[in-house]
Amino acid sequence: MNKGPIIFGVAGGTGSGKTTVATEILERVGAEHVAYIPHDAYYRDLSHLPESLRRQVNFDHPDSLETSLLVEHLRQLKAGHPVEIPVYDFTTHTRTSKRERVGPAPIILVEGILVFVDRELRELFDIKLYVDTDADIRLIRRLQRDVQERGRTFESVIAQYQKTVRPMHLEFVEPSKRYADVIIPEGGFNEVAIEMVAARIRGLLTQDRAEPLP
Repeated sequence: MNKGPIIFGVAGGTGSGKTTVATEILERVGAEHVAYIPHDAYYRDLSHLPESLRRQVNFDHPDSLETSLLVEHLRQLKAGHPVEIPVYDFTTHTRTSKRERVGPAPIILVEGILVFVDRELRELFDIKLYVDTDADIRLIRRLQRDVQERGRTFESVIAQYQKTVRPMHLEFVEPSKRYADVIIPEGGFNEVAIEMVAARIRGLLTQDRAEPLP
């Protein structure tokens, strides 16, 4: 590998604990060393659709995300340039007028359920981590998040899970596990695995030349 930032991808099913794992790594490595980018920020803007049609979009399919923009942003960060990532409103399924500035850093951490699906994006990652959690736990977490944080009803979350979340997990997310360098079972509760990954990243930060995990 050439000298430059280490691009670190964290994937896994909805509610698997990806964000928890990413947060734990940030805390252990030092947030000042990390540029954090959630794939969720790149959902396509649906403001051109009436609200009734927005709710029918399959948000668990890769086509619902503007991954090409994320790829471009990662290349800019890798070249040492800051980027302006979108800010998405999950209650209205639209991008807001705001942008979040992310500057270059030694570690670039990208997190999302589908980050290993797109080949062009996947090939930018130096380290690929998959968070593996049982389906029932993931469903409970999804319910809690969407109802409490995204203004959804219990019934709508269940309907979406049955219609798109589970089928898309089986078609896209679960198969992408084969691309992972490291698989962490039990998500954020796996202290040993998280510390091992964080220690590896801390070691890479002290080297002149980054190397992928064996």
